Amino acid sequence: MTRAVVVTRDEPRDGPLGASLRARGLEVLWWPVVRIMPPADPRPFEEALARVAEFDWIVFASKHAVEAVASASQLPPGVRIAAVGAATAAALRGHGLTAEVVPAEAHADALVAALGEHIGPGARVLFPASSRALPTLGEGLRRLGARVVQVEAYRNEGACLDVVAARAAIDAGAVGAVTFTSPSCVDELERALGREAFERLLGEQALAVALGSTTAGALSARGIESVVASPPTLEGLAATTSQVLNGSKH
Repeated sequence: MTRAVVVTRDEPRDGPLGASLRARGLEVLWWPVVRIMPPADPRPFEEALARVAEFDWIVFASKHAVEAVASASQLPPGVRIAAVGAATAAALRGHGLTAEVVPAEAHADALVAALGEHIGPGARVLFPASSRALPTLGEGLRRLGARVVQVEAYRNEGACLDVVAARAAIDAGAVGAVTFTSPSCVDELERALGREAFERLLGEQALAVALGSTTAGALSARGIESVVASPPTLEGLAATTSQVLNGSKH
């Protein structure tokens, strides 16, 4: 029996991850468990962007933050940019922006360490974040002495998963791998399926493939081993998933 790959990220059925998986001959199950939404209160975000020239650095921890900022404001020259990893840096390049600092490992601690060579006491840092942003990055920047303004640039909300169909696929042993692009996807899939079905899926049946180490950490905290995409991009996630299912990557 052919076992399918689950896409949990917020993308349409013809979205980039699903299309890349299908191009590799893989069957795709579309289980989006999160929705990317505008900020609940857009005013702090808008006010921060209105004075963006006052900041020394803008720190991006996701491509969704990049899209939110790029669609709302044109960044002035002189503002330095840092990105948490290669996927976020690529999103910046798509808008003609270059990240000066990109750590080799795509997680908050690595970005704070990389910025330690550039940011000193009193540096003004804008951190456009998600509604579920982990405190690690903001706290790390403050330990460097930076004056951090963290604003909600977008929201991660749970989406309505067809749980009956999803559980039927699990019961049938139809899932070979589940892709995760953020800790929110991990959280929301567990919430939607319920703990028992979630553990049965990822503990007994399917491989977990994570976009980066932060997402892998969210799985590890639940006792689930995962394979981390290389490179940490959607294309890399599809390629790694294909390699794992074909038995060429362990």
